[in-house]
Amino acid sequence: MSLQLPLMEHFYTLQGEGAHSGKAAYFIRLGGCDVGCVWCDVKESWDAAKHPLVSIEEIANLVGLTQTPIAVITGGEPLLHNLDKLTDALHALNIKTHIETSGSSPLSGSWDWITLSPKKFKAPLPEVLSFANELKVVVFNKSDFDWAEKYASQVTEDCKLYLQPEWDQSEKMLPLIIEYVKQNPKWTISLQTHKFMQIP
Repeated sequence: MSLQLPLMEHFYTLQGEGAHSGKAAYFIRLGGCDVGCVWCDVKESWDAAKHPLVSIEEIANLVGLTQTPIAVITGGEPLLHNLDKLTDALHALNIKTHIETSGSSPLSGSWDWITLSPKKFKAPLPEVLSFANELKVVVFNKSDFDWAEKYASQVTEDCKLYLQPEWDQSEKMLPLIIEYVKQNPKWTISLQTHKFMQIP
């Protein structure tokens, strides 16, 4: 198991999406992705080799210098890496661990919150679906509503369900999402509030 991870970027900000929106959180963005969403806004994260290998100890120390209660591990696709040691190091600092993942790679790490955002380009694994705390489906076009229902039927009853407009399609898709949630109130709208606040 590697004690280093390809660190693309890291920053202390607010969570902008989903159930923990508005909360202080330290984001750790790891390099490497094999999903390749056409609308991805961090395509520079895809090639892990382009990002420096940083020790897990150093990453945890960076997070520990702040007052953050939460560390969010994202990517890229963070589950391409074994995250057991990273979550252990963060928990040792009494920091809650959250992950944002497509669920397409095997689950590693010990998590306080798992955000599953399934992608059509590479399906999530059943083992990840069963552990998801929230299902966040990015709505790019009308067919994504059926896609969302497909995975809503596979997560647990306690999993929170979110529909989030793809940022560049918001003007077109948000009215449709609003009407969909009114007709299907098990769903909640998630907005990328960090973009409205103009923060990372």
